[in-house]
Amino acid sequence: MTVLNVNGQQHRIDVDPRTPLLYVLRNELKLNAAKFGCGLGQCGACTVLVDHEPVFSCILPISVLEGRYIRTVEGLGSEGRPGPVQRAFIEEQAAQCGYCIPGMMMRAQGLLEHNASPSDAQIRDAMAPNLCRCGTQMRILRAVRRAAKAMMADAGTIRETAK
Repeated sequence: MTVLNVNGQQHRIDVDPRTPLLYVLRNELKLNAAKFGCGLGQCGACTVLVDHEPVFSCILPISVLEGRYIRTVEGLGSEGRPGPVQRAFIEEQAAQCGYCIPGMMMRAQGLLEHNASPSDAQIRDAMAPNLCRCGTQMRILRAVRRAAKAMMADAGTIRETAK
């Protein structure tokens, strides 16, 4: 039995400890945003955050995740209240087929949690492990920029409210 903290909730999982996180998210927890792309950690469709760092969930066994914080797109916001990264990707129409977008959002979230105001070069570098075959990279870049501005504005609002 493995206990996983996913999106702030504890889950008791009874599967082989070698099972990749992606399969637990999709099959056991019914969190279907992370996608199976290559199964080799080379495309990024399965990207989630573990302790605020982007990881390829298709190759990460759950045996190394007990006591760590796992976050998926479902943990960023909801359909009715999307988080800043989700809103930015929607507003910039960053998805064409949409298959890569959950992984792209998680990689962007991880970047913005570490660097609130990244340069275009830093965004490109951070997003490079995730592939988009539809060619929406420029819209994704704009979405990450927009999300950075929104998150900084939200942080300013929180500081003003706290005064």
